[in-house]
Amino acid sequence: MTRLNLFLLLIVIVCAMGVVTSQHKARKLFIELQKQDAITRKLNVEWGQLQLEQSTWAMHSRIEAEASQKMGMQVAPSNRTQVILEHGQQVVKPVVTDLP
Repeated sequence: MTRLNLFLLLIVIVCAMGVVTSQHKARKLFIELQKQDAITRKLNVEWGQLQLEQSTWAMHSRIEAEASQKMGMQVAPSNRTQVILEHGQQVVKPVVTDLP
């Protein structure tokens, strides 16, 4: 009977140590998860700021201003532009004349 009690006591101690060890690992993993969540939130904020900055830099008016100021480019007048369709057909623009 004493051997059985010692054996059961040993099993209980081993199980208790396993529970304590698994809880400790779970707490460490939860702390790491919280750190990664905080990093994720910071990166999402930074990503939103970068998208806003990109949309600002890519605005048509800003690109046009930079092209005209830094490169001396000009917008082509409408009589110098041609629209070409998918199959190579040219769109004919109506000729507008100023009639009195």
